[in-house]
Amino acid sequence: MLQESDRARATWINREALAEAMIPLIGRLYRENDVVTSVHGRGLVNQSVIGLLKAHRFARHIDDVELPLEETLPLLQVLSTLRLGTASIDLGRLAMAYKLEGAGRSLEEFLRAELADVVDRQGDSVPAGTDVVLYGFGRIGRLLARILIDHAGGGQGLRLRAVVVRRGSDNDLVKRASLLRRDSVHGPFEGTITVDPVNNTILANGTLIQVIYSSDPATVDYTRYGIHDAVVVDNTGRWRDAEGLSQHLACPGVARVLLTAPGKGALKNIVHGINHASITPDDTIVTAASCTTNAITPVLKAVNDRFGIRDGHVETVHSFTNDQNLIDNFHSGDRRGRSAALNMVLTETGAAKAVAKALPELAGKLTGNAIRVPTPDVSMAILNLTLEQGTTRDELNTYLRTMSLHSELHKQIDYIDSPEVVSSDFLGSKRAGIVDGLATICTDNKAVLYVWYDNEYGYSCQVIRVLEEMAGVHPPVFPKVLSTPAALV
Repeated sequence: MLQESDRARATWINREALAEAMIPLIGRLYRENDVVTSVHGRGLVNQSVIGLLKAHRFARHIDDVELPLEETLPLLQVLSTLRLGTASIDLGRLAMAYKLEGAGRSLEEFLRAELADVVDRQGDSVPAGTDVVLYGFGRIGRLLARILIDHAGGGQGLRLRAVVVRRGSDNDLVKRASLLRRDSVHGPFEGTITVDPVNNTILANGTLIQVIYSSDPATVDYTRYGIHDAVVVDNTGRWRDAEGLSQHLACPGVARVLLTAPGKGALKNIVHGINHASITPDDTIVTAASCTTNAITPVLKAVNDRFGIRDGHVETVHSFTNDQNLIDNFHSGDRRGRSAALNMVLTETGAAKAVAKALPELAGKLTGNAIRVPTPDVSMAILNLTLEQGTTRDELNTYLRTMSLHSELHKQIDYIDSPEVVSSDFLGSKRAGIVDGLATICTDNKAVLYVWYDNEYGYSCQVIRVLEEMAGVHPPVFPKVLSTPAALV
């Protein structure tokens, strides 16, 4: 009879074997079908055996049990036979849907019905892809590059073609590549990077990136590098109005511009999941708002849809950023000249007011402030709300947990109720904001919600989603979700 330790070891080895069998299936679906797979939002492409096991274990936060690989491996095996077209498929949610809606059908019958829009569509009318240029290569620019490289697939979607920067030194290219390769917060680049100083290019996992040196956005001829109808993603924050950003549109090879900061004037501030459908082909300049606006707007919409929001205050506890001084020195902004590494710094934020640009029904209802703190990444927004309709802590948490799983906001809202999590646990989160259920306070119509967010990576994922909408390359998502959030609970 096996000892308990022997049984545990045998179970682990079996799970490793199942994960190993999944890797080639995940890879072929990605390379040959342009199908991206995930488990409750945790990407599976290019994951190791341990990475796959951790993604399945995460499912216990969703429906209280670990997702068995015995359920997801058969899904992948059938999916690999269906000649799928481009799609984003969540195996965790798909397995859950099969349990609830399978109704005696075989797995293949269920999948053919559920994924009917892309079954037998492999290679059909494959688009040429959309060229992307990153103007600026700072914190957000390099994370966008990592995501674009990771999602390159067969080149039918977003294609990172170039990065535009001001030359900083004689060995500028090597330094830029090194910053892409190593990151003190997000860790090493997963893959290989080769630098060609003769042609000023960086080759990263098969993606050839032309590095263009310029200090004037209106002087670059992108067609010289074979770039056409590109979307320029301006990460510098130097220009925030239509006049300044229009300089990019004057360049040959540029069709549209996306700003990774709140825009000024009449520019559309887009929070994906909220108002991305308002983007039209005539919108040549679009902004992706701020990291905080992206974090709080989906949660505020969910709460407002169900309970109504009479008014509220947003307090942001935000990691310090590069616009602050490490040691006390002159700064044009109030308090930001004081050492970011040594102080909590009270400062202003326009995020609360900016919510109204994406969610007009909350115009004039929110105030906001921010405290910059000595952490390098991951922030928290505290939403102190007066609701139109009274509720309880359990009802509010259950509703938000459900929204994170089964609503059209499931890519924006995450939910966790662990008593041990701290800020660093949310590094690398792809969601715009994560509701900390154990911290929720609710007394009748007074509610306080605590929302974590990776203000770098989570925001960058939202930027990519907006970029996909602008380019018209956002893949269909399966399984499909309910369209009426209020009907979910």
